[in-house]
Amino acid sequence: MQLIIQNLNKTYSNGVQALKDVSLTINQGMFGLLGPNGAGKSSLMRTIATLQEPDSGQIQLGDTDVLKQKDEVRRVLGYLPQEFGVYPKVDAETLLNHLAVLKGITQSSERKEVVKALLQKTNLYDARKKNLGGYSGGMKQRFGIAQALLANPKLIIVDEPTAGLDPAERNRFLNLLSEIGENTIVILSTHIVDDVKELCSDMAIINKGEVLYKGSPQQALANIDGKIWEKRVPKAELEDYRTQYTIISEKLVGGTPVIHIMADTNPGNDFAAVQGDLEDVYFSHIFGQKPAVPVSTFPQTN
Repeated sequence: MQLIIQNLNKTYSNGVQALKDVSLTINQGMFGLLGPNGAGKSSLMRTIATLQEPDSGQIQLGDTDVLKQKDEVRRVLGYLPQEFGVYPKVDAETLLNHLAVLKGITQSSERKEVVKALLQKTNLYDARKKNLGGYSGGMKQRFGIAQALLANPKLIIVDEPTAGLDPAERNRFLNLLSEIGENTIVILSTHIVDDVKELCSDMAIINKGEVLYKGSPQQALANIDGKIWEKRVPKAELEDYRTQYTIISEKLVGGTPVIHIMADTNPGNDFAAVQGDLEDVYFSHIFGQKPAVPVSTFPQTN
């Protein structure tokens, strides 16, 4: 099964164009949708999930027209939005049982087995009688996945699922998503590059409502091979470097700025070639690039 998105556009009443002619083909497995906050990721997810209408465009899930057959889509959709509410004074087992009824699992014995299996799958079975208000952030996210898996969905959408999780919870959550992605279309919408690098066989980068890249992480890395250059620069000169180069990323290492630029050839000025990673791919598309050629009056440093 494929999810095919064609020429999708959405402009909100305040004039913000959230989606600009978005076209994507998404196959079974884990698909990473990368972009900064406000890039249009959530707008795209809500549209796919039939929660809002686009201004124009088409979405097809297998033989189902997503925009015209909303009920059919909802029967096979699992959705974990960026922010979702739970009833804090209700235990996980009770709420999941209630949600299973809403999903159409009305036969009591079947529902009991489904709820038990999902609580075990998400490692929440031992905490099934605990009120959700007492769950940690990671436990709530795993509960969110449990409810998204009700009724064996063919399409699962998770929007910024690891934001705010500690490293241990994040690893548990990503391992669960990876297992789910073996037999389902899973769209992982995030601004965390490592989540995509570790999980996804296919990805897209979106910014300001436009798709900037679509392909595999491996191909994205091949595209920047030999084109990433690094230099440690004094803090006092960082602004000059920002003026003279398109810096795709910068970070402090031991209190000293380390900058990356992208260029087809050695830009000189003591830049050193480094192996690019998916973060470089991401930033090179988000911030664009211009010829990384220093001006002759640029201060030289050792």
